[in-house]
Amino acid sequence: MSQPPPPPPPNQPPTPPSGGPPNFGKAPEPGYGYPQTPPQTPPQAPAAPPTPPAGPPPQQPGYGYPQTPPQPQPGYGYPGQQPGQPGPYGQPTPVYGQPGQPQYGYPQATVPMQPQSGGPGGGRKINAQLAIIVSAVVAIALIIGGGVWYAKSSDDGGKDDTASSSGGTGGKGGTDEKGGEGGESSAGTEKVPSDPAAKVLFQVPAPAVSKDDSSVVVSGSWLTDKVYAKSGIAEVVGYDPDKGSKQWSIKLAGPVCAASQHVTDDNKTVVIHQPAMPTKAEPSHGCTQVAVLDLDAGKKLWTKTAGDQPINFSNVTISGDTVAAGSTEGGVGFDIAKGEVLWSPKATDSCYDAGYGGGDKLVAVRKCGSYDARQLNIQTIDPKSGKVISEYKMAKGIEYAGVVSTDPLVVAADVGDSAGDGSGISDFFSIDNKTGKLLTRISVPGDQFAARCDTITKIENCTGLAVGANRLYIPTEEHEGSGESYSRTNEVVAFDLATGKQTGQRADAGEDYTITPLRMDGGNVIAYKRPPYDKGGQVVSIDGGSFKQTTLLENPATEAVRDVESSMSPDYSEILYSQGHLYMSQVFASEPTSADEKEYLAIGFGTSG
Repeated sequence: MSQPPPPPPPNQPPTPPSGGPPNFGKAPEPGYGYPQTPPQTPPQAPAAPPTPPAGPPPQQPGYGYPQTPPQPQPGYGYPGQQPGQPGPYGQPTPVYGQPGQPQYGYPQATVPMQPQSGGPGGGRKINAQLAIIVSAVVAIALIIGGGVWYAKSSDDGGKDDTASSSGGTGGKGGTDEKGGEGGESSAGTEKVPSDPAAKVLFQVPAPAVSKDDSSVVVSGSWLTDKVYAKSGIAEVVGYDPDKGSKQWSIKLAGPVCAASQHVTDDNKTVVIHQPAMPTKAEPSHGCTQVAVLDLDAGKKLWTKTAGDQPINFSNVTISGDTVAAGSTEGGVGFDIAKGEVLWSPKATDSCYDAGYGGGDKLVAVRKCGSYDARQLNIQTIDPKSGKVISEYKMAKGIEYAGVVSTDPLVVAADVGDSAGDGSGISDFFSIDNKTGKLLTRISVPGDQFAARCDTITKIENCTGLAVGANRLYIPTEEHEGSGESYSRTNEVVAFDLATGKQTGQRADAGEDYTITPLRMDGGNVIAYKRPPYDKGGQVVSIDGGSFKQTTLLENPATEAVRDVESSMSPDYSEILYSQGHLYMSQVFASEPTSADEKEYLAIGFGTSG
């Protein structure tokens, strides 16, 4: 999996999670896990993208530029083969040793869990069953053509949980067609431009940060037919999607804490922010304010709090006409039109809604029990009443879970802290929304797959993956390419959400590119390709049936543009693409390291046709 996100700024002290009922009598505190330490300063870029002078490569080349030869490492697929999967000659991989702690150098086995489900109204009781089996596994590496290591799909009985330069193709393999039992081919809605070569449309300078603040949260970006909107420091600004000129600005009382990624049909969204600007004496005022914004009109429709002592919310989302905000003190539902409270925590609650996933359906991650004996329930709920429609009870001891998709329902968790890379994901759980039954469990070892979820507080903040057409699409970890000894690359692979098996398909990034899914477009996958040091990034559409790639956009390869683009990694930045337009933005603003170099909050790219 990818590396963990940059630690959050130090001016936001955490509130540790509680295992008991909400406490309405305590003073407001920021939610647990709120930003503590600033991220590392990204590469700098000059104010305008001039053509780089001839000569040697830049002093800080982008990803892919040859530097010190890396130590030889096995490629992707080593050593994560799971027991029961076919070996090189089709025989099952044997499991050596007895249950217990694995030997040094071997990956931990995924913890099997018993199937659990519940019906409406069953989500408020703690399940006392506990089934945790830990065993060691022996790794098997499979190698396929071109020198690329790749783990193929297989039967695994344990997974069901019994229960502007020029356009291009992204290097070698960029348009390879890898067949298999994939989803259906779909034209999607994204138009293929006649020329994918893009130019810089605009750049938004990074906002000034007080010397008292090492870093400030600026998460939240949205795109409508009329505006590209981006959070700044205690504001949300709307920009012309093509020119970057400021259309409107919505002032907030304090910095943004969290933002929904969803936009309603009439282009409304929601953020959580502090009630006042931080000071040196009081670095945080808590994240108590829930505000609904009209992105087309550039207006704040309402701001609300909840609880006698305002609740500190850590995440927020939208489903239908409901805004749902979660916290360690419980979850609250608001009517999006007027801000009226639809449901809120009760003093008698022994469990709490830590957060929600929104969109087509509303899914709650409900926590019961103490920290060391946690019962986590995944509930599909009615947005208007908060009534439980279905429930899946995860095995005890799983402390955190992230909602990847609500329809189909897919949840990610780091079972037994076995991912080992801070990604928050060791397994995906495919769940039936109507019954709460577990359909399948998909093991994704951290040394093989690259995706991440902020399961501690953000709940719905899962990046680097896409779900649609009964498939889960995730990237593999980087590995050696088939070209030069220093080349690195990866692939996007697909899992069937009904069986949990890989479909056998893969979309190759191409030499010195790395590919990351952004979202679905009908049955197709929209993905971003992070480029090598001498080229611009790309956006491609992966056909859900054939897995053939079509280039939709390619960024300029000039040094100045590459510096800005490379500062916005898909792991830690916000990337939006639609109809020949690509927008990349930061989620933290920090004080510049040098007065001579300029940093950017956002950058927009666009094709000509």
